[in-house]
Amino acid sequence: MDTQPFRIAIGDDALRDLRERLSRVRWPATLPGTGWTEGTDSDFLKRLVTYWRDRFDWRAQEARLNTLPQFMAEVEGQQIHFVHQRGIGPRPLPLLITHGWPGSFIEMAEIIPLLTEPEKHGGDAKDAFDVIVPSLPGYAFSPAPSKPGTGPAHVARLWAKLMEGLGQDRYGVQGGDWGASVSTWLAYQQPARVAGVHLNFIPGSFRPPLGPTEAPISAEEEEFLARGRVWADAEGAYGHIQGTKPQTLAFGLNDSPVGLAAWIVEKFQAWSDCAGHVEQAFSMDALLTGISLYWYTGTIGSSFRMYLENRRSPVRFESGQRVAVPLGVAQFPHELPMPPRSWVERVFDVQRWTRMPRGGHFAAMEAPQDLAEELRAFFRPLRR
Repeated sequence: MDTQPFRIAIGDDALRDLRERLSRVRWPATLPGTGWTEGTDSDFLKRLVTYWRDRFDWRAQEARLNTLPQFMAEVEGQQIHFVHQRGIGPRPLPLLITHGWPGSFIEMAEIIPLLTEPEKHGGDAKDAFDVIVPSLPGYAFSPAPSKPGTGPAHVARLWAKLMEGLGQDRYGVQGGDWGASVSTWLAYQQPARVAGVHLNFIPGSFRPPLGPTEAPISAEEEEFLARGRVWADAEGAYGHIQGTKPQTLAFGLNDSPVGLAAWIVEKFQAWSDCAGHVEQAFSMDALLTGISLYWYTGTIGSSFRMYLENRRSPVRFESGQRVAVPLGVAQFPHELPMPPRSWVERVFDVQRWTRMPRGGHFAAMEAPQDLAEELRAFFRPLRR
């Protein structure tokens, strides 16, 4: 596999175009006092857009991200962008981390050094990882797939080929959101190569085998299913439209930076451990770096594709099918609805399940030290 070094270099014309668009926003009328109850808070969004236009320094963020060693590789005809940071320790374990939506590879920027250089961050050099963070197809600098079919199971096959091309024959996998779906499929497809799978989210489409030959659903599992239905009714509209009519939505968000920011920032506010105040969990710079990445790469529409593909091929298992490799779960208190351990044990070999003290859906950004320590602990007995 041929890999080429990659550096982010957004053109000056793109920066000027964004600034111009942000200078001529047509704001909608909103009812006073609604806050975040009906979607993105208007007052916050206006403040975010003003900061984006007048103070946000993309060049500084670009330079920061370019300190990460980035590469491009072609895998089965698909160009894949990825970070590959070598670990410092006696025998670093390769660890493949997959991001989700509305995130990107930059979610992992803060946790990468904690994993690759644990001794510098209160850990043991024996726990070092070689960290590989690919960008999902159609996200950031991985071009959009040219044909249907690139759902989580297919991405898992691409990741297996990527790791093979990098000379890695045994590695750990980790993920949340779509990264959890991809990591699950990868562990199922490659049990001889995957040393362990660690998730900070159980995919919403995951269903174990159920029926007369399986254990009956417990009261705790029934409560989880009911809670999931309530959440989907109140909060799941984004996923339904992204999984059914993504193209219609993409036209608007790809043309309006303010629309894009509103769509993304609402999820950072709703899904994080921020007590309703998004800036308690993320700085303006952190939010706008991610939003700007979607804007400059024009990938909001292609990022929706995963939702449509997953509806066609969800994470479902038949009777007798199991994920054979060890599983670790970090359950963050403000995560989206998570099932009980018994639900997951119907398919997985659960060896560690930790209730984390703080954090939400964007664990690597919200609680990088806690997640890094959890990853070290889970993979420690799985090293050779």
